[in-house]
Amino acid sequence: MFIDQAKMEIFAGKGGDGIVAYRRELKVEYGGPFGGNGGNGGSIIFVGDGGMNTLLDLKYKTVLKGENGEKGKHKGMYGANANDTFIRVPVGTTIFDDDTNKVIADITKDGQQAIIAKGGRGGRGNMAFQSNTLKCPDFCEKGEPGEHKFIRCELRVLADCGLVGFPSVGKSTIISVSSNARPKIAEYHFTTLTPNLGMVKLSDGRDFVMADLPGIIEGAHQGLGLGLQFLRHIERCKVIVHVIDMAATDGRDPYNDYLVINNELKEYKMNLSKRPMIIVANKMDQEVAKKNLEEFKKKVNLPVIAISALTRENLDELLYKIADTLEETEEFSIFEEDEISVKEYGLKDEDNFFEITKEDDGIFTVTGEKLKRLFDMTDFDSETARFRFARQLRTYGLDDKLRKLGVKNGDLVRIFDFEFEFIE
Repeated sequence: MFIDQAKMEIFAGKGGDGIVAYRRELKVEYGGPFGGNGGNGGSIIFVGDGGMNTLLDLKYKTVLKGENGEKGKHKGMYGANANDTFIRVPVGTTIFDDDTNKVIADITKDGQQAIIAKGGRGGRGNMAFQSNTLKCPDFCEKGEPGEHKFIRCELRVLADCGLVGFPSVGKSTIISVSSNARPKIAEYHFTTLTPNLGMVKLSDGRDFVMADLPGIIEGAHQGLGLGLQFLRHIERCKVIVHVIDMAATDGRDPYNDYLVINNELKEYKMNLSKRPMIIVANKMDQEVAKKNLEEFKKKVNLPVIAISALTRENLDELLYKIADTLEETEEFSIFEEDEISVKEYGLKDEDNFFEITKEDDGIFTVTGEKLKRLFDMTDFDSETARFRFARQLRTYGLDDKLRKLGVKNGDLVRIFDFEFEFIE
């Protein structure tokens, strides 16, 4: 079954907690802290697999969880790092953050790996907090939560050129006689419901991948017919081969077909009309096609390659033209710079560290993604850890911000599910 879209909820592994432990050995006076750090949580990593051609494996795997890191150990020993979770996807798969619609990764090579959700860092044991001023810390750090995301995977077939045109113009016949592909061919519309790929090999040693793409109709860029399902698969094609039924076997006008298809390409977000295009007049074995071609050339002042896929007339001319055009066409990115998500980890950036809102009950609520990570890594059962958390918030300017918003001595402040009284 060909599946080209899948959505998943993924949880990277949580880092292991650090521990509080003390050195207790014979003849070792004032042994001090001896608690080790937790291990790192496992990341979720997608890997390109050239042998796959569908996202069927992900379609029904809606939730994916990574492994958690091991807790720290006595004698300053680290907990074991968790194993990463590897998910194999077809080459040509793009992974989006479903909440922001940003591109997380674009898998275009066999074996290419991309970290989709990063595992959390292991928490530090009390041994890591020992210093000249803090000889025997009695607190540790919890493991950092792994990333949690809702993602959307979209498969775009990886082909050098794509055959486009209305249904039943002969695209499937062209790829069947030009390559090793064996698509379904029948005398009715929408025979091709999924993209077919074929390797075309020329006598001069050159080769390229051709895609037979589902036929489109007017309004496809708005989702009509097979709509966006078709247009998504042409995004990676370097050259577009526009196939026209010059015999007008379905009663349509070839020139009008040409205008409609070009408009759909133009209206689509990738501006496909600017890609190199080769116009192909097919079904020239029929007598009426010659007359229609003469009228077509009067209206379209562009080169047209006339062929008959059925009899293979001029087929070599078309294939060599495609190969020449591919050599002259440079690689391009299918995404704009602002579509690609830039990964940022850690708590270094103080900007947007927290947000403060005043609730209807008069309590000031403090939230923030980076603050949440710091909050989750704090052991609130330890008084020392609580004081350390308060000092960290002060360092990030929370106290000053609260004062500017009118918080007074004795007012309640809520940080997630923890409430405290503001004291000057």
